[in-house]
Amino acid sequence: MKNIYLLLLFLVPFASFSQDSDLGNWMIYFGNKEIDKEFNWHHEVQYRNYNAIGDLEQLLLRTGLGYNLTEGNNNILLGYGYILSQNYLELSDDKIDINEHRIYQQFITKQSIGIINLQHRYRFEQRFVEDDFKLRFRYFLAFNIPLNNAELVDNTTYLSFYNELFINSEGNVFDRNRFYGGIGYKVNSNMRFELGYMNQFLGSENRDQINIISFISF
Repeated sequence: MKNIYLLLLFLVPFASFSQDSDLGNWMIYFGNKEIDKEFNWHHEVQYRNYNAIGDLEQLLLRTGLGYNLTEGNNNILLGYGYILSQNYLELSDDKIDINEHRIYQQFITKQSIGIINLQHRYRFEQRFVEDDFKLRFRYFLAFNIPLNNAELVDNTTYLSFYNELFINSEGNVFDRNRFYGGIGYKVNSNMRFELGYMNQFLGSENRDQINIISFISF
C-alpha cells in the first residue's frame, strides 16, 4: 500500500494545472471479467482532457467479448466502442461534438523474455464517424519490467512502455503514433495502477498527455 500512496502523491501536481496548460490528461479504466477459462468480457472508459481536467477532448467507451486460444497468452476479441469527441473550431473557443461508433476485432499475444513481459496487439477497426465510414489498422507493442521482484507478482513496482502505430486504409495512410512510458504498481492479480507520460505524433504536430490508468479484473 505504501507504493500506492507514493503513486497518488505524483498526481497532485497534475491536478493543479490551469486550464490554459498545453499538457493534456487522460484518465483511463480497463476492466476485464473472466466468464470462464475460455471467454472474457473486456470493458473500458477513457476520459480525455485537453488540459489537466475539466476541458473534455474525448469520452471513449469500449467493450468486447474475448476468447482464449491458449490459456493466458493468446486472445481474440470482437468489440464495440462509442466515442464522443469535442473538437475546437479553428480560431475559436467554441467546440463541435463528433459522434463515432466503432466495431473492432483484435488479437493479443503475450510472451516473456527474462524479466520483461511483452504484449503484441493487432486491432482492425470499422469506424462510423457521423456520415463517414473509415477503416483503420493498429499495432501495439508493450512491455513491463518489474523493479522490486523478479516477476510481475503481487506488490510489485514496475516500469511500463508501449508504442502504438495507427494506419488508415485510404487518404493519409499514416494516422498517428503514440509512445508511452510510466511507472506502475501491481497490488495483486486483480488490480494494478499506472502513472505515465504519452507523446502522440499526428504527422504535423505532437501532443503530450499525462496518463492515469487503472487495470481491474474480477
